[in-house]
Amino acid sequence: MSFSLIQRLRNKIKIDNSTIVEISKSSKIVGCHILIKGKNNHFVVQSGTRLRNMIVEIIGDNCSVKIGKNCMIGDNCYLSVKEGTALVFGNDCGLSRNVKIMTSDGHPIFKDGKRINKAKDIVLGSHIWVADNVTILKGVNIGDGSVVGINSTVVKDVPPSVVCVGNPAKIVKDNIEWRDKL
Repeated sequence: MSFSLIQRLRNKIKIDNSTIVEISKSSKIVGCHILIKGKNNHFVVQSGTRLRNMIVEIIGDNCSVKIGKNCMIGDNCYLSVKEGTALVFGNDCGLSRNVKIMTSDGHPIFKDGKRINKAKDIVLGSHIWVADNVTILKGVNIGDGSVVGINSTVVKDVPPSVVCVGNPAKIVKDNIEWRDKL
């Protein structure tokens, strides 16, 4: 399924024809700006997921965004996928407000004629929580059940079931579990 008429009316959507879009009927997408430019790109939103007032930017060829089941992505979040990379969310992920996730630096940097900052995939495990104003940069994997604290910048992999905070983010608690309700 592609975007429904109601989803097209409630969001600003600009997509090249060669993009494959799979949106579950039970997902809710409201107030989002979705821009997809390039060939052979994929945008997948699985069942029960809610996207609210956010930006999705997919630029380049062979890029993909897959958002798992029952995820919630909050206001002013920004997902940027470029240069043939992938952004993958597990199930039951929560992103609070103003979260930035970027698979590339946005501009190539060269040293001695060689590119030194290639884009890299990002994988977010299932049942993670990302608090307000967090930035997750290229090449990061966040393990299942982990929490990223407010205002953190994640530049390295985060193992499962930990809390990490800071700039750059560092692990402050391990062997944790979190719940969305008491």
